[in-house]
Amino acid sequence: MSPETQVSPMGPLVMLPGACSTSWIFNDFRSYFEAAGWNVLTPELRHHDQVPGLPADPALSGTSLADYVDDLSRMIEGLARPPILLGHSMGGLLAQLLAAKGLARGAILLTPAPPWGVLPSSQNEIAAAMGLMSLGSIWDLTIQSVFEIAAGNSLNCLSPERQAAAFAQLVPESGRALYECLFWMFDLGRASYVNAINVDCPLLVIAGGRDRVISPATAQKVADKYRDRATYLEFSRMGHMLLLEDGWRDVAQACHEWLAANQLDRP
Repeated sequence: MSPETQVSPMGPLVMLPGACSTSWIFNDFRSYFEAAGWNVLTPELRHHDQVPGLPADPALSGTSLADYVDDLSRMIEGLARPPILLGHSMGGLLAQLLAAKGLARGAILLTPAPPWGVLPSSQNEIAAAMGLMSLGSIWDLTIQSVFEIAAGNSLNCLSPERQAAAFAQLVPESGRALYECLFWMFDLGRASYVNAINVDCPLLVIAGGRDRVISPATAQKVADKYRDRATYLEFSRMGHMLLLEDGWRDVAQACHEWLAANQLDRP
């Protein structure tokens, strides 16, 4: 069934952005799923609701993944029913953390950051971690995106014009949150730890075959963590920003079909 023919309200569907992103990244997805009859919510992460290009809120540097999870947990607990979570990149990790708290009926993980214990699978992933390490005590910093790095990695499947437009929308990120994602082996608080036993909802893990930030092999490891509860899909020509790339509608359609197949599209 095409989204245009759906009329009954469904959801809620909560979309969670990744590092350095705000809800703008879901503009196309939000329109698609609202047309399908979904009640879509796109919350901003703590200290991310700012005008792109401005200096970071000083409080951002000490913000943990746990802070993001606490904020989102309170929002979700105020809903009439547990939502479907759709998270991109670091938002995919947040979706896993929330699902482990029993706060999701289902979760769609788009090029998800892996949880505690999942090692990087590619040289690009290792190089990204080493690049952040060179900045020093990143857990005390706010991290600003660098265009040349973003263009070659997260934005690599966009045209130069669209790279510039997407980069202009990025905001600073908490160095502590990135540290907890990338250097989990040194994080005594284990902020990114997910007990897979506690995730009892179905999951869809989607990878981009040309993703230089979260490789398909790493996304497959995330799916494997949840065994038969997870379905893995790979779009071979897409990269990390598949929400913004030319094939985004194909990805949205795959999500739409998975929701229907798992009877998660019922009001």
